[in-house]
Amino acid sequence: MALTIAGTAAIAAGRHDQPAAEPPLTSSPAAAPSAAPGALTRGTLLPTSAPSRVQIPALGVDEAVTGLGQNPDGTMQVPSDAHTVGWYTKAPTPGSLGPAVLAGHVNYRGTDGTFARLSTLKTGDQVKVTRQDGVTAVFAVTRVDRYAKSRFPADAVYGAIDHAGLRLITCGGDFDRGSGHYIDNIVVYAELRGTA
Repeated sequence: MALTIAGTAAIAAGRHDQPAAEPPLTSSPAAAPSAAPGALTRGTLLPTSAPSRVQIPALGVDEAVTGLGQNPDGTMQVPSDAHTVGWYTKAPTPGSLGPAVLAGHVNYRGTDGTFARLSTLKTGDQVKVTRQDGVTAVFAVTRVDRYAKSRFPADAVYGAIDHAGLRLITCGGDFDRGSGHYIDNIVVYAELRGTA
């Protein structure tokens, strides 16, 4: 699975047998915005602190988080194994204002990935992100969507928001053996509810 970042948004396209194999971009990547200038905010906000671990009790997930930057061709780096989850370092940190982005594999070189069952999450399920400052940000799932990669809603997923949000992203849908890619992306949206 590889995630392609275009402009201030990300367009995801996955491959299960190689860590990153995407065409070059036509625009330069940029940091994801946290909120529109002068916008009012709602809910609790935490200071900036990088994530170190993610737990999703409904899925039995408890995995380390690593930082993901960008490859020279503009694609987002991806975790180098089936289990590690990556945080896109150009997006906000989990709990601070804006949409934090965590990506993981649905399948990697024939092994189910940490996010293999991401699409089964339900509204209200918790996602706990432990940060380097020792605070665990507790998010609640607000919706789970599946998008064809050709119609990935980058603004909705990566655009500015007025609260501390979280996006969990993986590949989904059918696997196209001809292209070597999954045809869809699964995106879980969540909002900060507190700390633990």
